[in-house]
Amino acid sequence: MSIQEYRPPGVIGYVTPLSARPGERLDFKISSLGDRAITAKVVRLDCCDPNPLGPGLKSEQVKFGLSAVYPAREQKTHLGSCAFGALPTIPVTQDLTVELTVRPGFVSATDQTIFSLQDIAGTTGVALIINDGGLFLKNLQSPTQPQSLDLSLKLNVWRNLEVCFSDNGVIVRTSTVETSKVAESRLIAGLGEALRDVDHICLAALWNGHPKDCFNGTIEAPGLSVASPEALETGRTIIAQWTFTDSGNSEWVSDDIDPSRGLQLINLPMRAVRSSSWTGRHMDWKVAPEEYAAITFHSDDLSDCAWETTIAVTVPDEVPSGVYGLAVENDIATDTIPFYVLPGASAQRQKIVFLAPTFTYIAYANHARGNFAGPLEERVKDWGAYPHNPDVVGTFGYSTYNRHPDGTGVTISSRLRPIMTMRPGYLVYHDLHGSGMRGFPADSHLTDWLTTKGFTFDVLTDEDLDREGVDALSPYDVVLTGTHPEYHTRRTIQAILAYRQTGGRLMYLGGNGFYWKIGRDQDFPHILELRRAEGGMRVWASKPGEYHNQLDGEYGGLWRRNGIPPQKVAGVGFTAEGNFEGTYYVRTEESFAGELAFLFEGISADERLGDFGLSGGGAAGFEIDQACAELGTPEFVTVIAASEGHGPSFETTYEELLTPGVIDGGPRPYGGMRSNIVYGLDENGGGLFSVGSITFCGSLSHNGYDNNISRLLENCLRKFLSTPRGGGDAHAPSSTDTNPPIGSHSYDS
Repeated sequence: MSIQEYRPPGVIGYVTPLSARPGERLDFKISSLGDRAITAKVVRLDCCDPNPLGPGLKSEQVKFGLSAVYPAREQKTHLGSCAFGALPTIPVTQDLTVELTVRPGFVSATDQTIFSLQDIAGTTGVALIINDGGLFLKNLQSPTQPQSLDLSLKLNVWRNLEVCFSDNGVIVRTSTVETSKVAESRLIAGLGEALRDVDHICLAALWNGHPKDCFNGTIEAPGLSVASPEALETGRTIIAQWTFTDSGNSEWVSDDIDPSRGLQLINLPMRAVRSSSWTGRHMDWKVAPEEYAAITFHSDDLSDCAWETTIAVTVPDEVPSGVYGLAVENDIATDTIPFYVLPGASAQRQKIVFLAPTFTYIAYANHARGNFAGPLEERVKDWGAYPHNPDVVGTFGYSTYNRHPDGTGVTISSRLRPIMTMRPGYLVYHDLHGSGMRGFPADSHLTDWLTTKGFTFDVLTDEDLDREGVDALSPYDVVLTGTHPEYHTRRTIQAILAYRQTGGRLMYLGGNGFYWKIGRDQDFPHILELRRAEGGMRVWASKPGEYHNQLDGEYGGLWRRNGIPPQKVAGVGFTAEGNFEGTYYVRTEESFAGELAFLFEGISADERLGDFGLSGGGAAGFEIDQACAELGTPEFVTVIAASEGHGPSFETTYEELLTPGVIDGGPRPYGGMRSNIVYGLDENGGGLFSVGSITFCGSLSHNGYDNNISRLLENCLRKFLSTPRGGGDAHAPSSTDTNPPIGSHSYDS
């Protein structure tokens, strides 16, 4: 199969919400090519790694009361944002003028609609479009070519537009914001007939039941006026006007003339952006809303596919908490849509909870990396891995690691769309030493290990934690993170800190965690927002003055710049990254203290820890963290191991540096190009075990789960489980402990 021969997914879908308790409903929204009927079953997802040299894909069917066959239809996705709404009655005997200020962000040889005056269906009316920088008027009823205005707009330059419609013709004027230099164009042919049934306006697109011919750029201060002898000063009466100053409203814009009437914002265009009057004196849109009275639209914005529900499922009472998938199939394709079952409201909690980093999955959702063609594509085919890749399928929007057509970064990501990167068997890299997985499938290395070792556990998601706070974690003795819990809200960070401070034990089993701060609005639980403010390893940077979120108004960027460095949360923080390759750890001198001997039971004193694995070939790699007392590493933790042997691709993160090679802060005992593993029990009973590496969990299954990384993790987990919260010494597991006792497995290093 080559990219050129690639076909759209034969069947694909998404679920809302992403997690549910027994008795709650999940809505699966599925598109089946050619309206083919589908079959469906629920499976528990244990291992999502298709590597034939690893455990392999593991899943087990679960009874969910599903029917055998479901009717399904092909459902379309429409990208692009716009503002659409009803207009007041326009007197047909009076001239109509539309005024607005625009800044094109992308010039192309395709039609981009700046505004349309139209009926609700988009079959009659007129649209002002830009094509190759030139302005044109399009009669929506006429199949002929748009009429050129012999006027142009320059890329990234603010221009005022005035379009006056009358029976005598159309006058279009443009002027620069800085100099007010005016250019004018007149069309003799009137458009009175085209405007006769106009009752709606659409900004930044033509509305055909969905956005079409979308504009990539920024619009501010649109307004409509009509000729009026009563308006003595200007001779015009304003009948509709939108100032766009309320940047915190992501759903609609009210009409200043009649606040009961507004424009609906489709697909969450970007607000809290600089307008033409931005002075640079104010960096927060809430302080000077008049300097942020603009909206930026993109032709690839997507907040909600808005598909119809194909299968509605109520989670059965007897289903335990865990990671599941709805496996759907038609006669040409299959798809597995992951979801999570939370513990029942009255169910007894397990001692362990896996905190699924779903915010990070959504931030990376449909990340088009440009690396699929060639060896990775061939590996996907050879391994029977998940076949669809955002490099090829751009239908479902992109990630916060991609850019819009105007070159700016994608700030909004949604779970109400198929997420190809969140699928069993999805491969990210052609990893010469492993599987090349990240995110959702890579985290199954941990959950598969827990299941194989006989540890029972519950599951919560970031979204659940953000909604419920620390109460969601309080019942558990141990919280396990995934391999890359990078994105967090203030509520999730504070909940984890509060959990630790009340005696909870956190096992951070990844790297580059607790790094970026995201914005959320509880009215849009499916959405997260990212502003990449000052500092950080980033693929794009927010513009100065646009560091505050539109969803919650808070300053974005790194948690380190928001007062909570990762070290305060997990004991270690992001310090370096390189290629997707792994190396090993060696024990520190401090690790040989007698009170830490239990951690290394069954492990030789001089052996390398994790010089193997399915993620880059080693347990320490790709993105690595280390302890730093100045940034908040607690006094009660000890660095018990540090990595070595990282290759030349590894570089120190930017926020660590004052100038190239000069670290911000004092020397660290195990600093440099190293990952640190830390362990400690606080006097309040709280505990930390952090591995500081994204690739760590990829080593757990090596040699049939019989290896020193697996042993180290099990030794620590059993210590945390056997030590009562609130302090005290380790004790033997009770007769009611559902997890097997320590020593029940033999190990070779």
